[in-house]
Amino acid sequence: MTDIDDLLRRVSVKAGAPGEPLPPPATTEEVAQTESVLGFGLPSTLARLYCEVANGGFGPDYQLFPLWGEGRTAVNVYREERSMSESGGEVHWPAGVLPILDWGCGMYAAVDCRSPEGTVLIFEPNGIDGDWHHAWYLDSESLAGWLEVWLSETGWYEEGAGEDSEIQPWKMARQRLSERELPDPIRPGLTD
Repeated sequence: MTDIDDLLRRVSVKAGAPGEPLPPPATTEEVAQTESVLGFGLPSTLARLYCEVANGGFGPDYQLFPLWGEGRTAVNVYREERSMSESGGEVHWPAGVLPILDWGCGMYAAVDCRSPEGTVLIFEPNGIDGDWHHAWYLDSESLAGWLEVWLSETGWYEEGAGEDSEIQPWKMARQRLSERELPDPIRPGLTD
């Protein structure tokens, strides 16, 4: 079991190391407003990450999106993907899965906000023609685990990553893509 307080402290140290100033952290009110706009709550580790480290601008490679603000944000990208998904006939983006990082070439890291642990997924749409469940992969069972991998520099995205860092298909993708709406939203936010 990961000590989240210690984990967030270590993430904060690494996030501030490159020398670029980080954006200010989100406030609890901004997280609550984000949850209201999205219609679902954020897993507590994700909410604390944004409130205690920074409102994006740190993390692997391309860095986490801010929750809110100017330009591309987690909220804007989620709404864009859901809108395209719902209007295109074939749903490619499940409800309650918040994009947190753009890997480039259409790929995203995303957090399943229906998972209290904040399961981290990869959306890799390249080469997919229909059957969108094939575009979804499990990167980590929890956001805490995903952050630990980033801190240890052992992720699949690192130079020289071995075969044991290969990602697996997300088993729940087909079911989640078939659901049109979120069930009663889980709203853990900062209060759980």
